[in-house]
Amino acid sequence: MSQDTNNEKKATASRRDFIATSGLVAAGTTLAGLHVPLVHAADSNTIQIALVGCGGRGTGAAANALSVKAGPTKLVAMADVFDNRLQSAYQGLKRRTPAAQFDVPQDRQFIGFDGYKNAMDALKPGDIVILTTPLAFRWVHFTYAIEKGLNVFMEKPLTADGPTSRRMLELGKKASAKGLKVGVGLMSRHQRALQEAQKRIADGEIGDIVSMRGYRMAGSDLASFRSQKWPGSPSAPSELLWQISRFHSFLWASGGGFNDYYIHILDHLCWMKGSWPVKAQGVGGRHYRGNFVDQNFDSYSVEYTFADGAKLHFDGRCMDGAANFYSSAAHGTKGMAILSASGDCGLPSSTYTSQNADNSKKIWEAKVPNDERDPYQNEWNDLVDAIRADKPYSEVEYGVYASLTGTLGRVATHTAREWTMDQVLKSDHEYAPGIDKWTMDSPPPLKSDAQGLYPVPQPGIVIDREY
Repeated sequence: MSQDTNNEKKATASRRDFIATSGLVAAGTTLAGLHVPLVHAADSNTIQIALVGCGGRGTGAAANALSVKAGPTKLVAMADVFDNRLQSAYQGLKRRTPAAQFDVPQDRQFIGFDGYKNAMDALKPGDIVILTTPLAFRWVHFTYAIEKGLNVFMEKPLTADGPTSRRMLELGKKASAKGLKVGVGLMSRHQRALQEAQKRIADGEIGDIVSMRGYRMAGSDLASFRSQKWPGSPSAPSELLWQISRFHSFLWASGGGFNDYYIHILDHLCWMKGSWPVKAQGVGGRHYRGNFVDQNFDSYSVEYTFADGAKLHFDGRCMDGAANFYSSAAHGTKGMAILSASGDCGLPSSTYTSQNADNSKKIWEAKVPNDERDPYQNEWNDLVDAIRADKPYSEVEYGVYASLTGTLGRVATHTAREWTMDQVLKSDHEYAPGIDKWTMDSPPPLKSDAQGLYPVPQPGIVIDREY
């Protein structure tokens, strides 16, 4: 299929160009010569935090925010559409947080689709808002954060379709133009072992990368894959809230399991390569879904192709009774690298002069200090360091492209067609149009049929989109 000329040029950029434009601190996203206001210098006030989205990942991010090394932080507001989730997060964080860092009275606990505004209104410019709701809401919340002059940490993935991807890229530019710092929860980029591996690969230690492999295998209980039929009774939540509570089951809310759980491996492999893939094809299927009410496949196998012809092969599986493992590797013209092994996100990373992980051919193995082994904490330390030192810092661009890489593989598999990155980015199909106007009474963007079932991908039948 034809490729957009600009996209082709971008994809063929050298590893060093890619690293310069989309590395840990993307200085290039700040407009040249723009005065960026100094906010929260190292000796200034406490940075206040608001949490929008109080599920497990949001609670974890808040705990990391309150454990940063560079100066004091305090949680002052929380918001969610579910009161029970907010209360669970509130109690958990309160138990393990010093009183001086936790000040969330009832009048700063907000429930509903407009709660994000109330939570951000409790902050002052230069504070941080954590955005950890399902990704469909990301662009809405990010827009308001920029208007309020807030620094942002937002969980991956950022998008699941073309229109919101384009929107987020533009919002990222606006945030940088205002001097705001934005972190994205792709914690692999903050794993010190992977950072060292990336430097070694960029310096040519294993030669030019020609092939990469990634695997993530887990049981069917990964995320909310055991969703049953919506009860459909007055005593049950609305169908919209029911879908949000099981967001991994629905493409509109999360991009499904492919986007949400495979993104880390896809992102760090593309980081090692120094570019994003230009096209993909894939196979997969629903082998043992049973009565699960979701839009996911049990298994995925995707072949990504880069502009120089190099390949990335990714296999993912959510299936009970099968082998579970998580690993990634890169093969170059002079050797190979083990990036992640045994599910430990880059520990230990290692390089070899052969195409096998042969200890006699080992060049290097990562050694990371104990206090920097947690990439979730590292990403927060790095973000707050940038805020305190007023350094340009934006992870939006690579956050969007990592999300698009997931969408590319997922759509190729769900339609049984080869798709290009350019096609996905330019697509007009939006999963949740008008989401910025939703209320608790809004209908869901996807409705169940008379049997309580939802449309599932039909490879080879529905080929222009997934349902």
